[in-house]
Amino acid sequence: MIDPIPLWRVALPNRPLTGLTVLVVEDSRFASEAVRLLCLRSGARIRRADCLRSAQRHLQTYRPAVVIVDLGLPDGDGAGLIRQIATTEPRVPVLLGISGDPDLADVALAAGADGFMAKPIESLAVFQQMILQALPAETRGIGLRILPDEVIQPDASGLRDDLAHVAEILSSAQDTAAVDYIAHFLAGIARSAHDPVLEAAATALARDRDAGHGLASDLARISGLVHERLAAVAGL
Repeated sequence: MIDPIPLWRVALPNRPLTGLTVLVVEDSRFASEAVRLLCLRSGARIRRADCLRSAQRHLQTYRPAVVIVDLGLPDGDGAGLIRQIATTEPRVPVLLGISGDPDLADVALAAGADGFMAKPIESLAVFQQMILQALPAETRGIGLRILPDEVIQPDASGLRDDLAHVAEILSSAQDTAAVDYIAHFLAGIARSAHDPVLEAAATALARDRDAGHGLASDLARISGLVHERLAAVAGL
């Protein structure tokens, strides 16, 4: 089934994305929950895929108006999915890249994305404007719109699930791919949770991996931090 773009002329003032379906391709439960809340406040429907394979199944079934793709996914590169969607006709009207690494904006745009959002994705105004400015002009509604100043705060249960996922991977991480994924995924979690210590540990892991240094101390530090955070959110 194909979801058409709603051709409205006057959007609901507080729900400017009413009628749109958003597919978010994101493996982080915490980041996905943030997008879900932003869609809810904006009037959009949301579907989630947590990997490339799941995203392909969604896209074979229906055509969302907006696709938001994380650049680091457990089974491959999000930029490749952006490139595929950008060159498929009819093209998805709005295609955005997201990442915990703001330096990847150029990668997303080069792959064909209409825009890029760095995590944490919290501002309702930024989220709505990013989508609205990429929509075809005739679907945006008319008139001036007051920008909301709301900042969303996802439930801690998503953060707990993400940390538990990292802890599970850490318990058996032995190859390069697992280490690269941990570094990327953890950096995104840390940014979304405003945790500079955890982000610095993830950055150090990626840096030492690229330099060919031993990773035992990095992984031990991260494991300790992750278990500390898990204990802290368990009581929330």
